[in-house]
Amino acid sequence: MELTGKIIAVLPERSGVSQRTGTEWRCASYVLETMEQYPRKMNFEVFGADRIQQFNIQQGETMVVSFDIDAREFHRQDGTVLWINSIRAWKVDRNLQAAAQMAAPAPNAPFASAPQGTTPPPFASAPQAAPAVQPMPADPFAGGQDNGDDLPF
Repeated sequence: MELTGKIIAVLPERSGVSQRTGTEWRCASYVLETMEQYPRKMNFEVFGADRIQQFNIQQGETMVVSFDIDAREFHRQDGTVLWINSIRAWKVDRNLQAAAQMAAPAPNAPFASAPQGTTPPPFASAPQAAPAVQPMPADPFAGGQDNGDDLPF
């Protein structure tokens, strides 16, 4: 999956030593905000010192982030189990021109998929007159039988 947006926060880096393998690990977290009419925010992480250094993500940058989503179980001391989502970036692309051309239709184009110079489909022609609607009588049961229903039809 991928998402385009602006980095609005760089969170403190976390590090530690794996209990299973004994090797050191580093993880950096970032918040990306989409550039849509109603912007969304996504917190994602980059795992590994080499990737953190390679991606070199800075606050204020606009980029395309390719990521994987996974969930893992967390067993609490009281016996309950929580499922925690993990969103990990595996690629960062700062070449937004190519991504923008693929994602956005041409501005002011009535049909983004229709080639230039073609006529629009027939449904885009002048609007048809709507069929006349008969007004509903004030008393729907006037002049008719009441069958016990209070529905007007």
